[in-house]
Amino acid sequence: MSRQSPLYLGFDLSTQQLKGVAIDSGLKVVHEAKFEFDADSRGYGTTKGVLTNEAENEVYAPVAAFLQALDGVLLKLQHHGIDFSRVRCISGAGMQHGSVYWSEAGEQALSNLDEEQGLEGQLGHAFSHPYSPNWQDASTQKECDTFDSYLGDELKLAVNTGSKAHHRFTGPQILRFRQKFPKKYEQTSRISLVSSFLASLFLGKIAPFDISDVCGMNLWDVKTGIWNEELLTLAGGSSDTANLRNKLGHVPEDGGCSLGNVSSYFVERYGFHPSCTIAPFTGDNPSTLLALPLQPLDAIVSLGTSTTFLMSTPHYKPDPSVHFMNHPTTPGLYMFMLCYKNGGLARENVRNSLALATTEGSEGIPWSVFDETASSSPSMGQQREGSPIKMGLYFPRPEIVPNVRAGTWRFTYDPTSRTLSPDDGAWNLPADDVRAIIESQLLSLRLRSEDLVEPPQDKSLPAQPRRIYLVGGGSKNLAIAKIAGEVLGGVEGVYRLDVGDNACALGAAYKAVWAAERREGETFEQLIGSRWKEGNFAKRIADGYQRGVFERYAKGVEGLAAAEREILKSEGNKK
Repeated sequence: MSRQSPLYLGFDLSTQQLKGVAIDSGLKVVHEAKFEFDADSRGYGTTKGVLTNEAENEVYAPVAAFLQALDGVLLKLQHHGIDFSRVRCISGAGMQHGSVYWSEAGEQALSNLDEEQGLEGQLGHAFSHPYSPNWQDASTQKECDTFDSYLGDELKLAVNTGSKAHHRFTGPQILRFRQKFPKKYEQTSRISLVSSFLASLFLGKIAPFDISDVCGMNLWDVKTGIWNEELLTLAGGSSDTANLRNKLGHVPEDGGCSLGNVSSYFVERYGFHPSCTIAPFTGDNPSTLLALPLQPLDAIVSLGTSTTFLMSTPHYKPDPSVHFMNHPTTPGLYMFMLCYKNGGLARENVRNSLALATTEGSEGIPWSVFDETASSSPSMGQQREGSPIKMGLYFPRPEIVPNVRAGTWRFTYDPTSRTLSPDDGAWNLPADDVRAIIESQLLSLRLRSEDLVEPPQDKSLPAQPRRIYLVGGGSKNLAIAKIAGEVLGGVEGVYRLDVGDNACALGAAYKAVWAAERREGETFEQLIGSRWKEGNFAKRIADGYQRGVFERYAKGVEGLAAAEREILKSEGNKK
């Protein structure tokens, strides 16, 4: 190892690119690089990182492009001046649920790489199937139906595995792969997740799954910490589950353990020190959680094209509408996750409708006008406390929470009689939609997370998150931040988190620091939290809990739940 201070590498293998970030022990970013599949890869013709078969709703990526990307991003880091001999530990993240199918020859090739040749040329034959199903794949509806019913119903599946079945989850994908390509499945020696695939390249042997990422498969029993034998029987097609279990491998419980030293290929080709260690690589969502050393019951709300809600919690309360996963570093904690398809696009549609109603009639209306309209509109459209609530749901795309077709629905809800009525002309459109869409999106988060939060140390306050951290494009809208504090609370306020577009890679790099430098018993939150400079990344932008306002929105939670029940009753569909 170089006598200079050590460096730590974090990687993020996402749909459209592979990013690499190098940080020092003080968590300062010193080098970064990326390899974009559409722009930088050769010979694969991907669009936004993937290939598609629309006839079967398949979305997948060529595994060989991942190999190109790793050599490519390491070369870029080298050109930026990194000294790989200083790297003490490597970790990474991969898009969740995606799978890679190794052949027996592939395992052998992985351990005998020639530093004079690139990875693509040596491992092109290493896979029983040349493609990795992408998280956008929707080809597995039949398999999801089977998974949801196999243990009894989707709730029982969620209780066991943390989630109901979803198209992108690896268990249904393996079931479909086995049935569609039986010979290829038979020739498959090992199955990797995208995260463990990338770790395998650095190790020179098949790496085990990460304790958090394994929970995105519908095969791992979260509470018992072992493979679910019944679900292995379903996916593998045999009551003798040893075959599939061997393909999947063991799962270490310690998210910071050393999987081994870096492969000699990287030592000889790029100059890594032979003592550089590899820590488990996790999924992109767990790694995003690690980019901020959250305290339990802190919440991250990602306001991008879609909406994602992440929270670290000691409570395991699975439900078909949410995801629970093991925390990637801290035993006893879980990662609670909500994913919505409709987020920024739905808000943008409302903004554009507001623009068309102005005298200019331009869709180029600034977001400041949207903000002003939201801020000047009464909460939940109520003229006074106790009057009818205006409740709307806005889904330009089919939604999964709740599971309904695309559409827009508007209601009024009487909080006194608890009755819901379709809009009868009481709405002032499009102005009323502006605040209503923000409130409905936030009320949905509160509805589905309220059983997980606890009262703060001041027991006179109601249960709520400690802090709300906003990320993504929508975090720039101060009206959204203000309403987020009113609806969700947040004892210490609402913060905007800005770690650039490297959150996943940065979280992985933090994990590498913790894995290499932790003292016995020292948690990720303790080590990283002591070095993480909040002022560089987080800014308080709005008040959180406001007595009376938060309690008033409890009626909005009731109204939203009633509206969802009505929509599911009349419009719900099975995807």
